[in-house]
Amino acid sequence: MSVTSEAVAARRGPLVVAGGVLAAIVVGSLADAVLALLALAVGAPDDFQPLMPGSYIFLTTVGVVAGAIGWAIIRKVSKDPEALMRWLVPTVVVVSFVPDFLLFGEGGVAGVVALLLMHVAVAVVAVFAYRKVMPLS
Repeated sequence: MSVTSEAVAARRGPLVVAGGVLAAIVVGSLADAVLALLALAVGAPDDFQPLMPGSYIFLTTVGVVAGAIGWAIIRKVSKDPEALMRWLVPTVVVVSFVPDFLLFGEGGVAGVVALLLMHVAVAVVAVFAYRKVMPLS
């Protein structure tokens, strides 16, 4: 009979983790596309660069990959990763809003609100994916 520790987080292979991260990038980018189209439909400037696919897909990719690296590190070194993530994820999302608030002049209210919602949407999608492929417990 073998004894296993329930405290050790389940390990997934690198392909599973990469697939989960890629899925988060794709789904997050699709959510961003919907939000960008809605913002443009309600009056965000047509030339507001952050609402262009090249911009938000690139930044979504950077954010999801950076988040996955941070998630993996915290998962490995934290004594209580669940508790840490409960305050860290919302804090990082709120801090990520700061540059968007500087864009009111260029993007107007509709553009900036869309960007803020994009941050939240991508964070929700990414955390869901990370929990599936890199469970904390």
